[in-house]
Amino acid sequence: MAPTPSGRTTPFPLLGTDSVQLARFATLRRGMRVLDLGCGVGVLALLLAQREPELTLDGIDIDPAAAALARRNLAENGLTGEVLTADLREPGWFSRGHYDLIVSNPPYFPLGAGVLASRRSAAARSEVSCTLADLCRAAAPRLKTGGRFALVCRAERLTDLLLALRENDLEPKRLQLVQHRLESPPKLALVEAVRQGKPGLRVEPVILMCN
Repeated sequence: MAPTPSGRTTPFPLLGTDSVQLARFATLRRGMRVLDLGCGVGVLALLLAQREPELTLDGIDIDPAAAALARRNLAENGLTGEVLTADLREPGWFSRGHYDLIVSNPPYFPLGAGVLASRRSAAARSEVSCTLADLCRAAAPRLKTGGRFALVCRAERLTDLLLALRENDLEPKRLQLVQHRLESPPKLALVEAVRQGKPGLRVEPVILMCN
């Protein structure tokens, strides 16, 4: 159980470093319309609402059970938004040119990488349902010009992500790496891109997670 913006405790999986750091990293302002691609049970929406309650928080997920729980989490915490059960690779969901911010905590591994325990964990951890390129293709037309797309990926996949962003007219503008130990290389990369933005990447100080 975890605390939510209204003070309730709402059931969702234990928070991972990726979701927490992405929610802190994304540029957020009052009144934004926000869309979470692959929203799962709505963890990112709740974390973003803790930073700024006055948001519209929409989501899409291919898993009906996860999407249903995300709707419940929004409703029980008095948050405004809509969650669709749909495949983000298909057309016809949500409005184009509508969002100020899109966020995503996508599957980390290319299809076939690693050993996965179940079909559900495979969908969550590897690119069974969508790739980084699919996410960028889905995000770009739904952002306003100048809107932002913030997401997290494994550090070793940073090149794949940056290429996919630029191929979809999403210019990478901010980069921050997350490092778990001083003696170890960073494992996560937080990236925020701007639709039709000008070139110029700001690299922010590394987040060091060790105590």
